[in-house]
Amino acid sequence: MRYKITHTTHYRYAQPVGLYPHSLRLCPRSDGAQWLQSFDLSYSSTPTKDISFLDAYGNICNKVTFLQSVSELKIQSVSDVRTTRTNPFDYLSEPWAVQLPIDYPISVVTQLSPYLTAPISNIATAPSVIHLAASLVAESSGNISDFLLRLTQLIPNMCTYQQRLEGDAYAPGVTLEKKSGTCRDFTVLFMAICRTVGLAARFVSGYQEGDLNHQHDLHAWAEVYLPGGGWRGFDPTLGLAVGDRHVAIAAALNPKHAAPVTGILKTTTPVQTQLTTNISIEAIEQRPLDSRPTHFQSQS
Repeated sequence: MRYKITHTTHYRYAQPVGLYPHSLRLCPRSDGAQWLQSFDLSYSSTPTKDISFLDAYGNICNKVTFLQSVSELKIQSVSDVRTTRTNPFDYLSEPWAVQLPIDYPISVVTQLSPYLTAPISNIATAPSVIHLAASLVAESSGNISDFLLRLTQLIPNMCTYQQRLEGDAYAPGVTLEKKSGTCRDFTVLFMAICRTVGLAARFVSGYQEGDLNHQHDLHAWAEVYLPGGGWRGFDPTLGLAVGDRHVAIAAALNPKHAAPVTGILKTTTPVQTQLTTNISIEAIEQRPLDSRPTHFQSQS
C-alpha cells in the first residue's frame, strides 16, 4: 500500500499568547515494513527554529520555536508512505519464546526491561487487570500466539469505543471497569495485560486506513516484542494484527512520549484554547482486498 496523509492540527487562542518550544512527532517512521517516501511540515506562523532529531525512543521529532505572539497555531504535515507488511505473521518465533512465561536471555531482558516492568500510569495495576491476564494465560494454555489473539479480540468485544480527542489515557483498571474508552485507553489496557504476563509492550501512535471516504482521527495501538519477529503490532480497538493498512508515527513506553504535539503557552493566566484536527488519507497504490490476512496464525 502507498498513502498520502495530510494531518492538520489547529489551535485557536482567545487572546494572543507566546509559545514555549513545541515538540512534534508527526513524521512516519521507516522500519523495514514501512517506508517514508517524503515528508513536509508547514506552519501558520514561521518558526524561528525548526530542528529535526531522533528522540530517546528513536522517533523522528521536530522541535519548533516561535518568538512572536500568536492568536492561532496551525501545523500541517503531508506524508507519502509505502507499507509492505502484507502478512503480519511472517516470522518464526524463537523456540524459547513460544510459551509463557518467556525465559529471556540476559542480553535480551536487559534491552527490554523498561517495556516489561514500567508502570503505564501512576496507579498500581488493578487486581482486575491481573486477574484477566491470568485467565487469558489459562485459556490459551500459555501459548503466546493464542494469548495475543484472545487479548486482541477480547478488548473490542468487551468494551465500547468512545471518542475523546483530548486528555490522558485512562488507567487500565478504569477502562476495564467502565468497559468503554478510546483507542489509547484500549491500547494502555492491552499493554498492561501484556506486561503483567512478561511480554514487552509499547504504545504506538499513527494512522489506520479505515474508510478512505470519511474523516480520520489519529489512531493508537500496541507493539509487542516477539523474539524471532521483533516488534509486532496489535490493534485492540479493531481486534486485529497490524499489517500494511496501519502507518506508524511514534512508539514509546507510554502515550505521553508518543503524543503528536506537546508544548506550553507563555501566559500567567489561563487562556481558552480551541483545538481542531483534520486527517485525510489517500490511497495512492492499493493491494487487492482479497489478499488481506483475515485471521491469526499460530507461530511455533
